[in-house]
This record gives sequence, structure tokens and C-alpha cells, in this order.
Amino acid sequence: MTKAAESRPTVARNSTFQEHNALLDDPEGLRRQMAADGFLFFRGLLPADEIVALRRQIVQVCDKYGWIAPGTELMDGIADPSAEGMEPFCGVGVPPDAYGDVQRLESFHRLAHHPNLVAMLALLFDETVLVHALKIARLMIPAKVNAPTPAHQDHIFIQGTKTVYTCWMPLGDCPRALGGLSVLRGSHNLGILPVRAAEGAGGRHVILNDVDQDWVETDFRAGDVLVFHSLTVHKSIPNLTQDRIRLSVDFRYQPPSLPIEKKSLIPHCNVLPWEEIYAGWQSTELQYYWRDYELDFQEYDASLLEVQPSKDL
Repeated sequence: MTKAAESRPTVARNSTFQEHNALLDDPEGLRRQMAADGFLFFRGLLPADEIVALRRQIVQVCDKYGWIAPGTELMDGIADPSAEGMEPFCGVGVPPDAYGDVQRLESFHRLAHHPNLVAMLALLFDETVLVHALKIARLMIPAKVNAPTPAHQDHIFIQGTKTVYTCWMPLGDCPRALGGLSVLRGSHNLGILPVRAAEGAGGRHVILNDVDQDWVETDFRAGDVLVFHSLTVHKSIPNLTQDRIRLSVDFRYQPPSLPIEKKSLIPHCNVLPWEEIYAGWQSTELQYYWRDYELDFQEYDASLLEVQPSKDL
């Protein structure tokens, strides 16, 4: 890459998501829209009461560790700035013990299998849907150590087939001031982009030079779902509040006929073994479900994470 190319300015614009709920009755239109933009946005795809119920369980974890401000309403998720022990782990916003408590929640894992999500993805794939076993929760307590997630592509971390889609959803209403997600329209068509080191989850920022950027975002509500391709560039919006915790989840999906990397079948960040995660579950239905598939495993390519020199900001 030449210095001239590095110095070319980018053009940044912000726009608001259009709702794609009507395309659930038009599978071909759904697939065309994803092919064009690299993402789809659905208002109220999931029942808000189920989102709120999971939010309550995760906020209770935060309260268990003393991170909720005394005298505040639990469901408001207001952090106590004087609390200790909030040193984050693995880009999820909280230490391993607390994250392990979240990973133990059967309702957290079950939400990824919600019929509304699987039905939407089945239309998108036009075939069977494999829910990745690795599931991510983020408990982003406002603190300097919890930097916003930089602009990145999921594929370099997930690997396997590029035909992996992430469903991102906030656990509760998430106005832009609380720090939702922003995606770069059409960026999945740019291929795998070089990266530089950065703060925030993943530790990598894509290098964008001479790209006419159209960042798309919205004020999310409980039950809204954003789904995007593994090459779609996205980032978190900074949490501008002083004390409110942003809770969200990332679930990933692919056709089981396509290659998968083995880390997609282990608990996120290996925080606990599956045996410990499953210990308190009431049902065995969703335990080791991926073993029912004959999967084609692909080796991990560490070179995709190699940092490239660039002056791009």
C-alpha cells in the first residue's frame, strides 16, 4: 500500500436503518437485500418479554458482584462507579467469574435458537440452519477499561466459511447514547480487509482507505434484531452515559454443509467447560446439539489477524 493511498481521506456519513420485516414474506427479496447491503434489520422480531427476562437474569449477575448502584432500580442497569472488581475479560466487559455465571444461563443459550431467528435465517440460507455453540454476551459497564469495539469484520475471528451471519440484539431498549451497533453498508463486498491493532473487543481495526462510508445505525428497542454477514464491517457506538450498562448478545449461524472452525463449538473464550455450563440446566435438548451434524472442519488461519502498517484512523 502506498503512502498516497494511506493518506486518501474517507467520506463518513451516518444514516438510519430501514426495517426489513416485510421481506420475511419475500425470501428472494430478503436474500437480494442482504446481498446488496450486507445486513438486515428487524423491528420486534423477538418477543420483548423474553428479552427483558434474560436482561433481568444478567443484571442480577451484575448485582451479585456489587456493580449495580445502591438504591437504583435493578432493571435500569445503573452501575456503581465506586465498585471494584470490574476488570474486563475477553472483550465482554466483566471478569471471568461473572462471565461464567452468564454462560451458565440456559435462557441465554436458548435465545439463540428462538424459532423467529431460525426461521428468518432458514429463509436467508434457503437450507438448514446451524446455530454456533459459541455465544457471546457483552456487559459493557461504563469504564475506561471497556473501550468501544472498533470497526472490524467477524470473519477473521470466526473463520470457517464466510457464509456466517451474526445476529446482534440489545437486552433492553438501546438508544444511540447508550452505545448500540453501527454497520458499514455494502462493506461485505470489499473482501477480507487488512487490520491494525486497536483497543476494544478483538483488538483489531479494519484499515479503510478511499472508501465512501455509509454507517447505518438506529435507536434499538427490546426485541429488535440486526443480522449481518461475516465480512460486513461494524463497530459499537460509544456509550455516552456516565453510569448505564449496555447489555447485548451476539449469536452466529451458518449452513451446516459449509466448513466451520472448531472454536465456534466451544464456550466463548473458554470461560468454562460445557459440563459446568450445563450443570444446572432443566433440559438436555440444547446440550451438544451440534454433534448431530456431520461437520467439515477448517483449520484456523492466524495470518488473518496479522497487523498491517497504516496511517488510517
